[in-house]
Amino acid sequence: MYTIVTGAAGFIGSRIVAGLNREGAGGIIAVDNLENSAKFTNLAACEIEDYYDKRDFLARLEAGEFDGAVDAVLHQGACSDTMESDGRYMMENNYRYSKRLLDWCQDGEIPLLYASSAAVYGSGPAFREERRFEAPLNVYGYSKFLFDQYVRQRLRDRTSQIAGFRYFNVYGPNEAHKARMASVAWHGFNQFMDGGRVKLFVGSAGYPDGGQQRDFVHVDDVVNANLWFLENREVSGIYNCGTGRAQTFNDVATAVVNGVRATSRVCRWRNSWPRAPLSTSHFRRRSLASTRATRRRTCRSCARLATRASSAPSSRAWTNM
Repeated sequence: MYTIVTGAAGFIGSRIVAGLNREGAGGIIAVDNLENSAKFTNLAACEIEDYYDKRDFLARLEAGEFDGAVDAVLHQGACSDTMESDGRYMMENNYRYSKRLLDWCQDGEIPLLYASSAAVYGSGPAFREERRFEAPLNVYGYSKFLFDQYVRQRLRDRTSQIAGFRYFNVYGPNEAHKARMASVAWHGFNQFMDGGRVKLFVGSAGYPDGGQQRDFVHVDDVVNANLWFLENREVSGIYNCGTGRAQTFNDVATAVVNGVRATSRVCRWRNSWPRAPLSTSHFRRRSLASTRATRRRTCRSCARLATRASSAPSSRAWTNM
């Protein structure tokens, strides 16, 4: 039986494939679009059964080629560029494709775990999995929101597990190919390595310089959440996937600066991170806090971005943008 991972060469997808490898899962089919060929390096160390282009795969799926041969689908593939202005492309790629995949999974009684996004909430300030709090600000967020709405229609009469994860600000290994859409932590690390400084946004809307806040969650915590649901197939729904705690961009900059300074040997490769954690302090874990469903699985803490400012007041090596 196959486990299918779409977006398998991407940031989160490739880490999920690696996580499945660690769990001893075989028969992994990777689905992606390698027009950005730099992504292949994310899969180079992984073991997969086969690879399909995302367009070819969906046609084969609906033609019956995989009928009776799929155990589960982890759907991470999407255009995640929040600045993409081609709404037609975004809706076809993120909404229609996902909808066809869900329909196929429900027809075959196959679990579908999929990537939604915290972008469905827009500017907040409440981030609860309820319709009244959802107000996307761009077509990316709208494409994710609309598919979540379709999932809600199908949840009541589902034939198999459907679980969606509203990822917050994910960071970690394998995101270099995302370029401008890579995490604040990734950009901060590379800025510090290049020029000894981390650039931050000037204050706005009542926030001081670098005081803007986000919920930063490590990619391996996201992987562990997916694997927990894969093991617990009776659980369905749409869930926030973050730490449940907002951190400022200043915290990220401080953690990056202190983490690099504290690491005796820092890998300078663009697709790598320091082996030492960026901080020794730990966040209180609240991934998927709304359901607390992941408590039974040991997840990596988001300590990599916990601030060290109190212990190292001299680390203000950053500038405003």
